[in-house]
Amino acid sequence: MGIASEFKEFAVKGNVVDLAVGVIIGAAFGKIVDSLVNDVVMPVIGRLVGGLDFSNYFIALKDIPPNIPMTLEAVKKAGIPVLAYGNFLTVSLNFVILAFIIFLMVKQVNKLRREPAVAPPPPEDVTLLREIRDLLKAKQA
Repeated sequence: MGIASEFKEFAVKGNVVDLAVGVIIGAAFGKIVDSLVNDVVMPVIGRLVGGLDFSNYFIALKDIPPNIPMTLEAVKKAGIPVLAYGNFLTVSLNFVILAFIIFLMVKQVNKLRREPAVAPPPPEDVTLLREIRDLLKAKQA
């Protein structure tokens, strides 16, 4: 068996295809969560803590010349090292939201996978009484 046929056998297995679909859906879902965090949640948090653009919260690790605007993008372009804690907080919140949503999804899938509880078999005396009842009904018919 050649390497090409082994690879083909590996690539068409159900698990690999399922994984590929999961990665594609996960990437799209990640973009949705990114948008939720960046476009909805972070502006509200930024507003509550007194700033309008949370992603521009940073600490310059070197003096910023007066001709450079006080935005993260402009400071980075000028080659000034920065500690961009606003961006870090945004990404961290994004992770927490994504992890929580995945937790809820896994919890729901596990709930659906659980087999319905099977009632325990009746005690032996009840089984024997039912058999006797069924035999008596059969004799009467």
